[in-house]
Amino acid sequence: MNYQVHSHSVLESKISFPFMGMFDRIHPIFTYKITQLKHLGNSSGLKQRIPSSCSLHCSFTQKTFSSSTKISTEALSTEEDVIIALGSNVGDRVHNFNEALRLMKASGIKILRHGCLYETEPAYVTDQPCFLNSAIRGTTRLRPVELLKELKQIERRLGRVDGIRYGPRPIDLDILFYGKHKVESEELTIPHERIWERPFVLAPLIDLLGMAPSNEIEATWHSFARCSGGLFELWKGFGGGEESVGREKLRRVLPVASQLWDWSKKTHVMGVLNLTPDSFSDGGLFQEAASAVSQVKRLLSEGADIIDVGAQSTRPFARRLSAEEELGRLIPVMDAVMQIPEMEGKFLSVDTFYAQVAYEAVKRGVHMVNDVSCGQLDPEILAVVAEVGVPYIMMHMRGDPCTMQSEQNLQYGDVCKEVASELFERVREAELSGIPLWRIILDPGIGFAKGTEHNLEILMGLPSIRKEIAKRSLGASHVPLLVGPSRKRFLGEICGRCVAVERDPATIAAVTAGILHGANIIRVHNARDNLDAAKVCDALQRKRRTMRME
Repeated sequence: MNYQVHSHSVLESKISFPFMGMFDRIHPIFTYKITQLKHLGNSSGLKQRIPSSCSLHCSFTQKTFSSSTKISTEALSTEEDVIIALGSNVGDRVHNFNEALRLMKASGIKILRHGCLYETEPAYVTDQPCFLNSAIRGTTRLRPVELLKELKQIERRLGRVDGIRYGPRPIDLDILFYGKHKVESEELTIPHERIWERPFVLAPLIDLLGMAPSNEIEATWHSFARCSGGLFELWKGFGGGEESVGREKLRRVLPVASQLWDWSKKTHVMGVLNLTPDSFSDGGLFQEAASAVSQVKRLLSEGADIIDVGAQSTRPFARRLSAEEELGRLIPVMDAVMQIPEMEGKFLSVDTFYAQVAYEAVKRGVHMVNDVSCGQLDPEILAVVAEVGVPYIMMHMRGDPCTMQSEQNLQYGDVCKEVASELFERVREAELSGIPLWRIILDPGIGFAKGTEHNLEILMGLPSIRKEIAKRSLGASHVPLLVGPSRKRFLGEICGRCVAVERDPATIAAVTAGILHGANIIRVHNARDNLDAAKVCDALQRKRRTMRME
C-alpha cells in the first residue's frame, strides 16, 4: 500500500521572511531543509528542484522546494523518532497509562522520554469526566501505518470501543510526529491535524523538548508549527503557555497512592523518622516500634503531609548496613505505622537505596521511595521502582556516605549547573528503566557531597537548577523539587551550634530561602515550626502572583 509522505519542508501555506532578523532565527531549519531535500533527491531519484537564487532578503514559498511524493512503506523501514500522545478518562486512568506504556514497549516502541501528567477538562464533548493527558517520545522501526495499527490494537486491548467521537475512552493513543515526515492518507495524518488547537496535547509535547532544538528532528517539528517561534510560540499563545498550567482546566499532577497530587497548591512538609542508632540528629530515639509510632503521630499532628522512614544512616562515614539488616529495623515499624488512623490521607516514604528494601516496603503499603543515590548504589532499584509504580525521589550525591565529603567529590565549578547536569543524567537513566517522568521528584542533595558555600548556592539557586535542566528537558524542569537542609552541619557552622537539635531556627531560615526560590517539598525534623514558615512563604508567593497580575 502506498501513502503520501511529504518532506518536512512541505508546508501548506506560504510564509514570507522579508526581514533578515527573522531569517536568522529560522536559518538552522532552513539550512537543514535544503540538505534533506538534496538527500531525498539523491537517495530516491526524485527530481526536486532547489532554486539557485535565493537571497537573504527575498520572500520565498516553502512549497517551491518540494512536492508531495508517493513512497512505499518499504522505504520507511529505518528507526524513526516518534511522539505519541496518551489520553484517558474512563476507569483507572493511571493504570490505563501504565498498561499502554507496557504494551507499546512490547510492540517495539523504545520509550526514551515522558511528558508530565496533566488532568484536563474535556474538549469538544464536555459532558464527560476529566482526562489524564501526557505524551512519550521514542523510536520505532514500525512504519507509520503499522504503528497506527499497533496503537489501535493496544486501545482495543485496554477496552476502547467505537463510540461518540471525542467521547469517553479508557485510552486514546495518537501519533503526533513521525521522524521528519508528513504523512497523508485516508487512515492517517501526521503531524496530527489537531495538535495546533489542543493545549492538553501541546503541554506534554512541549515537555519532551529542550529550550531550543537540539537536533534536526526537533528543528523539523518546530517548523511544522508554522510559527517563527515554532512550537514554543504556539504554546505561548494558549493562555500564556506555562502560565496556564495550574488553572482548573490544565493541572500538572503526580499519581501517589490513590490520589492525583497537585503539589503546586502549597509547600508540602515531609517529616523525618530515623530508626537508626547513629543518625546525626536523633539517632537511637525511635528504634522501637512504640516510640516510632508516637513520633509519627506527633509529626502528623504538627502538620506533616509525608512521613519519611529511614533505617540506615547516611551521615558522613556511617557504616553501611546490608539490605537484610535494614529490613530488620524497618519492617516492624513500617507495619505498625501503617495501622494508625492518623495516616489516612497522608503519604509514607521509605528512605533507602536498596532495591530489595524498596520492594518490600512498597509491598507493605509505602507510597514513595526516597533514594539518596539516584540508583547509583544499587542500580536494580530503578527496575524495582518502575515495576511497583510509585513516585521516586532522586537525590544528588557523589560517591557514597563514606566518600561523599572527599576533596574530589567537593570539587565544583558552578555547583548549580553541575548538580542539574548530574541529576538530569540520572533522570534519563530512570526513564529508560521505565520510570515515567510523572513519578519523579528531584532533590539537589543539601549536605551530600556539598560544602557550606555549595549548600547556600543551591538554596538560592534552585531557579538556576530548573533552568539548566530545562535546556535538556522542559518536562524534567517542571517536576517537584525537594530540599532537606534540616539540622545539617553547615547550619551549625554558620550559627555556631554544635548540637543538631539547636539548629531548628536556622533550619527555618534555610527552608524559607528554598521555598521562595522554588522548592515544593521540605524534609524536616521539626514539622510544626517549619510548617508555619511554609505557610508564610506560600502566602508571600500568592501575593507576588497577584501583584504581577494587577
